[in-house]
Amino acid sequence: MFLHNRNLCKLASNVANFAASARQLSGQRPKTAILMLNMGGPQSTDQVHDYLLRIMTDRDMIQLPVQSRLGPWIAQRRTPEVQKKYKEIGGGSPILKWTELQGQLMCEQLDKLSPSTAPHKHYVGFRYVNPLTESTLEQIESDKPERVVLFSQYPQYSCATSGSSFNSIFTHYRSNDLPADIKWSIIDRWGTHPLLIKTFAQRIRDELAKFVPTKRNDVVILFTAHSLPLKAVNRGDAYPSEIGASVHMVMQELGQTNPYSLAWQSKVGPLPWLAPATDDAIKGYVKQGLKNFILVPIAFVNEHIETLHELDIEYCDELAKEVGVEEIRRAAAPNDHPLFIDALSNIVADHLQSQQSVNPKFLMRCPMCTNPRCRESKRWYQQLCSASH
Repeated sequence: MFLHNRNLCKLASNVANFAASARQLSGQRPKTAILMLNMGGPQSTDQVHDYLLRIMTDRDMIQLPVQSRLGPWIAQRRTPEVQKKYKEIGGGSPILKWTELQGQLMCEQLDKLSPSTAPHKHYVGFRYVNPLTESTLEQIESDKPERVVLFSQYPQYSCATSGSSFNSIFTHYRSNDLPADIKWSIIDRWGTHPLLIKTFAQRIRDELAKFVPTKRNDVVILFTAHSLPLKAVNRGDAYPSEIGASVHMVMQELGQTNPYSLAWQSKVGPLPWLAPATDDAIKGYVKQGLKNFILVPIAFVNEHIETLHELDIEYCDELAKEVGVEEIRRAAAPNDHPLFIDALSNIVADHLQSQQSVNPKFLMRCPMCTNPRCRESKRWYQQLCSASH
């Protein structure tokens, strides 16, 4: 299974490189730009330190005391350990390769689905590593599209992830002129879109089919999502409820065929986060006599360090051997599954035909929010999207 995932990443790299070359050769000015927002991942171990430094000094992502000093110290301290993990999955994150491939396939479909807004061109804007969102915005401006769609690649919204990406755009234009004659709109969350749900369900069915029939109905489907500090949850962050909605819809699509649960991965630091942790959930179920699992990364749309290392190596290999799991498999991320490309294309096509430039939910703050930057950002987006309506 692990070798298969690596081969998929190589294929994504080859196709994405070809697609990028084809776009450069065409030189066609896009009518609609689609900016695909994500946190990104270092493409080589040399980029790990700067990647961690940007994360540890981003107060939307994580709040630390004396962050301007403590953040750089943590980044420096963690760099060797994180570099080692990236070496173990091939030397870098495949997230850029997958996003480029997804964007290319999406735009090919969009040109057919929505000819009135064609040609469409995708752009990648990462929060913590090149291509950084700010640089990509400059590229979009030079291409002079009529319309820009800010498309979050986090299906479920969190202030720490989606919110940070949107705030970075607000911050960029606070110190740079907003280009004239461009209409702006936002796709901020899509965690229950029917085609996304079908994609996850099919990925699970693919793994269920690999269990012997006598075990298949007893396999625990363990959904796993990146955890979040309870401080953010108690502030009113929508992320846990949106993750839960995705899980519910996937199990409904599967016909409630198997026992299932939701756990949380990738906790950092000593403060309380959402629980149970994914590794603790596996240990707990094994103690109860449940020893067959499929791990489902429900919040990630492409392979990266949290799937290829944390789930595949640390849990499916090392932890499974340690606690006596019988069989454990991991559902692939959506990646370039045809259903997922259909999902991306349909989400954007429906958005382009809609009269709504921004979801009213996006303009709301968390009920207990006290962040002035968030307040200013929401007001700016309300004006931006109203002017573009």
